[in-house]
Amino acid sequence: MKVNLREDVLKDHNVVAKLNREIFKKNNTLVINLMSSPGAGKTTLLEETVKALVNKFTIAVIEGDLATDRDAQRLRLLGIKTVQINTVGGCHLDARMIAKIIPEFELNQIDILFIENIGNLVCPSGYDLGQDYKVVVLSVPEGNDKIPKYPVMFRRTDLTIINKIDLLPYVSFNIEEAKKDLAAINPQAQLLELSAQTGEGIEDWISWINDAYLQCAKP
Repeated sequence: MKVNLREDVLKDHNVVAKLNREIFKKNNTLVINLMSSPGAGKTTLLEETVKALVNKFTIAVIEGDLATDRDAQRLRLLGIKTVQINTVGGCHLDARMIAKIIPEFELNQIDILFIENIGNLVCPSGYDLGQDYKVVVLSVPEGNDKIPKYPVMFRRTDLTIINKIDLLPYVSFNIEEAKKDLAAINPQAQLLELSAQTGEGIEDWISWINDAYLQCAKP
């Protein structure tokens, strides 16, 4: 007799994710699950995103890390509600973790909630948190081969962001190959190129968020 434990565990998680999604939808809060490997620039991207949108939207963040709250501190300096989750060795956030801290937010007053997931291109891809969109950030120093090498992550995301394009002259990252690999793995996924550090291309990301928000706009 064979028992698929992974399927059973994910089934339980998905039940909670569905409940999370219902809560977010009830409050018309756009929720974006932001994923990447460590050091791809998620927090810097969030900082620049908040600066660009803070006068238009009320933004909050769930910050996931194995240890410390250093990234959360950076975001709090911008004056936004940021709640830390430390997994103490866990390689991803899950729906039950999110459910436990939802009461810490006044969701009816939050337009956009970003979930910055644990830096990992494997584990976070398989877990639904109740988000509206999954976004993965790939930085050019990592190499464009990460897309075919970690297909599950890129297959399950709505948007891939190529970050740190200001470093393209100094590293061997082929954007055209990245586009082809992504199209082969996930033909429906969108791709944006930007540098969170210099601001190049950031307007396309902001436009994407604005469009996403229209799908769950408050009355």
